[in-house]
Amino acid sequence: MSDTLQRLAAVIESRKPANGGNPETSYVARLFVKGDDAILKKIGEEATETVMAAKDARVDGDVSHVLYECADLWFHSMVLLAQFNLTPQDVLNELARREGLSGIEEKASRKLSEGVSVGEQRESGKNKI
Repeated sequence: MSDTLQRLAAVIESRKPANGGNPETSYVARLFVKGDDAILKKIGEEATETVMAAKDARVDGDVSHVLYECADLWFHSMVLLAQFNLTPQDVLNELARREGLSGIEEKASRKLSEGVSVGEQRESGKNKI
């Protein structure tokens, strides 16, 4: 994992109120205190802003806003990971696990690991393949 992600993950972890983060002085600590809904709302806002920046970049050719909004989205996603005691390394490990699999194969393997075969899902109408 990059040093930047490691350092940022450590700072986010340190902002948890249980680790001494003060919601009066720290935006991240305030998000942790407000809980899942506040964090999820921020992720939704940042995802929407990322989409809009990408649309605008196709029109005006300025990709700097895409980069800026993606950074915000990643940051708030890292806050969500920390909320669930997960790390960016956990995400990288999951991506490594999926490496070499097509998206279709990966999705099928998730369904199989949940104990329901793709065929059973097709028969029950739960999966529109």
